[in-house]
Order: sequence, then structure tokens, then C-alpha cells
Amino acid sequence: MATQVNDKPSGRQAKRLETRQRVYDAAITEFKRSGMADADIGAIIAASGVARGTFYFHFPTKEHVLEEVERNLVARLASDLSRFLASPHDLWSTLPEIVRLVVAGEARLGPRLFRDVLALHFSQTRPPGFGKATDHPLVSLLTEEIERARDAGLVYSEVDAPKCALFFLLGLYSLLVTNHDPKPARSRLLEEFVATTRRGLESR
Repeated sequence: MATQVNDKPSGRQAKRLETRQRVYDAAITEFKRSGMADADIGAIIAASGVARGTFYFHFPTKEHVLEEVERNLVARLASDLSRFLASPHDLWSTLPEIVRLVVAGEARLGPRLFRDVLALHFSQTRPPGFGKATDHPLVSLLTEEIERARDAGLVYSEVDAPKCALFFLLGLYSLLVTNHDPKPARSRLLEEFVATTRRGLESR
């Protein structure tokens, strides 16, 4: 008879996870208000109702909170893009979809927290164990789409797909964190960015 595995956390584990989530949520609220650099640990522990040591037990530094924000953001972006890619599409519809998903992610986090996440991602002092700054599932997914388009003759044959995918995302992130124009002007700028990317890739 097969033994049934119980994946449900024990009472103590469930309480620890609930406490961790409460600390995380309070930290995100404070980061959105003040930015990571100026975030007040005292405000976080007061809002979450835990001792100072409990905060550091779950998150040794504020950067570890931000790393979890980044991981959650990237996981959702990759999941949403994978769902889009499962339906009929081509490279030229994929590029604006990536823009739409990233902009939606920025809106969920708020511009200040979004900037902090990107600053950590590309920081040269990124803490050990956080992974390389170039690690990003969107780069992998977009690389595959560019390679598929190249094989179909839609983009020029010499294209370096991984670099193009990376440059596209770097350019998108740079535009989002540096451009503060009203929404219509910003949207036009992002449309121009996608159009310019297409002109640079499309085979003649």
C-alpha cells in the first residue's frame, strides 16, 4: 500500500510561515513609502507585531526582502508570458506583450519599489546567493522566440538572440525607471521602442 505524503505544514511551521508573510507584507508597505535605503526597521516590526530579532531571523538584511520581491515579480512575469506564448503569436506580438506585462508589474509594486528591485538586480554589490544579474527567465523565453523567428526568416540570420533579448529587457527597464512623462507620452515612447526594436531585427 502506498504511503500518503502529507505536504501540509505542521502547526509550528504554519505559524512561522504566517509570521514571515506578515513581516514581508509590512516591509513592502514601508519600502513603498520610503524606499529600501530609508526604510525604518522599527516601523516594519511595529506594523508586523514582532520582535526585532524575528525580522532578522526571517530576513537578515533589507536586501533579502527586496530579493524576495524580485523573485516573486520575475516568477509572475515568466508565468504570464508563458501563458501568452501558449496561444497563437509571433515575435512582433510578443515584444509589446512583454512591455505590457512589465509595466503591469511596475504598477503593482509602485515606481519606487520597482526602481529598488532593478537597482538590486543590476548591483555590482549584489549579496552572495542572489544569482547573476543576467539571470532572468524573460531573457530565456524571449531568446527562444527570437531564435524561432530567425529560423522562420522573420529576422536577419546573423542575429545574436540571447544578446538581443537581454538588450531589449535592459532598454525597457531603463526607459521605465528614467521616464516620468504622463501616461500617454510614456506609452508612445514604449511603442516607439518596440517599433525600433522590430526595425533592427526584421529581415529585409
